[in-house]
Amino acid sequence: GIDVGAKNEIHRLIRKLANQGTGIVLISSELPEIVGMCDRVVVMHEGRLSGVVVDEEINEKKIIQLASGV
Repeated sequence: GIDVGAKNEIHRLIRKLANQGTGIVLISSELPEIVGMCDRVVVMHEGRLSGVVVDEEINEKKIIQLASGV
């Protein structure tokens, strides 16, 4: 992985680009990172799309539920 300082800098850059209207595709298995940075989350289960969660609906429980196929 990367060190905390580098990760913070990457997150800062992602937020800056997103605020400028640039679309960002973030692939991560770190739920706090996903919940904290994304306004739309596309979740897959066994190689297939299992759901899309947007804005206020984004939370760890919902993502885990979709990712586990429940």
